[in-house]
Amino acid sequence: MFLTSITVVLALVAFLFFAFAMERWRRGRVLAGIGHILASVVFGFIAACVGLLGGTLMTYERLTHEQPALDVALKRIGDRHFTATLTYPSTRTQSFELLGDEWQVDARMLKWKGTAALLGFDTVYRLERIGGRYTDIANEKSLPRTVHALETLDTVDVWALARRIHDYIPGVDALQGTAAFVPMADGAVYRVTVSPSGLVVRPLTEAARQAVGGWR
Repeated sequence: MFLTSITVVLALVAFLFFAFAMERWRRGRVLAGIGHILASVVFGFIAACVGLLGGTLMTYERLTHEQPALDVALKRIGDRHFTATLTYPSTRTQSFELLGDEWQVDARMLKWKGTAALLGFDTVYRLERIGGRYTDIANEKSLPRTVHALETLDTVDVWALARRIHDYIPGVDALQGTAAFVPMADGAVYRVTVSPSGLVVRPLTEAARQAVGGWR
């Protein structure tokens, strides 16, 4: 990744300044050595920050075309009460209980433009949460709701950072959240895919197709 290359270059510069500082001190040029040490610390700090940002970006999935992100299988366990089993492309699974008539998945999309896009910075996404929702607004306001986090715990919030530096780095375009929701039904299985324009949910089973077909 481009940020990895930047990190390596910055770390190399920091090492060179440190080596120069040791050489200056060996020759008794203390002030020159202190200057090189300070430069080494500065470049080392910047390298660490860029490396941390690059590592956090790895929690986002690179996106160049529509691709599967998640399968959701539903099982009714009560009135407006379902178990949702989530299967990721990596085969990792999670299970959550959802209340309501429909389920909704939310994601963040980090988009690049201009020079950044030309340098290979593809749109990246990260699934963030899944929750139940009610068709009727009155029920949405009064009945119990369920929502579960899907995101990984990052050391750096890339989304917040990108929003802060958006006005200063033209290549960053991180102002898009995306969501999709469909009906819940016993035996329904859906596939969530992600494209550069957002989330798409498609039914995979007859129960899911009937639920979507009769959606009001």
